[in-house]
Amino acid sequence: MASKKSFPFGTDGNPLGGVPLSDAVKESAQQIWLAGLGAFSKAQAEGGKVFEALVKEGTTLQRKTQTVAEEKITEATQRMASAAGEMGSRAAGQWDKLETIFEDRVAKALGRLGIPTARDLQALHDRIDALTAELAQARKTSAPRSAKATAKTAGRTTGKAAGKTAGKATHPTPTKRAAPRARKPAAK
Repeated sequence: MASKKSFPFGTDGNPLGGVPLSDAVKESAQQIWLAGLGAFSKAQAEGGKVFEALVKEGTTLQRKTQTVAEEKITEATQRMASAAGEMGSRAAGQWDKLETIFEDRVAKALGRLGIPTARDLQALHDRIDALTAELAQARKTSAPRSAKATAKTAGRTTGKAAGKTAGKATHPTPTKRAAPRARKPAAK
């Protein structure tokens, strides 16, 4: 008979010694299954704790992120407000310059056309008021003279003398002068 070769795993070629190979595979599979169930059970029991810890960390991170975002938004808002204010002041200065230039050009054009300015009209009004006051003063002082003159002419009984004084005016009446005509624009 032939001699049996010796195997390093056991007498009959089984790695577990005298246990058949199919039983060893079954037992190994059973241990793997039990280890999986144990891991699942442990994950289930500790999963709630881990989940709560993750929620706490997420909440903390969200608060930090919101705080940083609000600071950045506030900073950006302040920058934009200061930039808008600066641009507004620049624009106002430019509008003032433009307005002054426009007013000067309109005044020059009106002067070329012979249209008086507001200052010219005010000076005329002041002059008219002064002349009106002088005229009123002159009438007050000349009123006693004219009363004496009428008394003298009333005492005369000749019709010839009465006819001469009736045709003459005692005081010259002021007449208004017409406003100067506007100049015609020069032909182009």
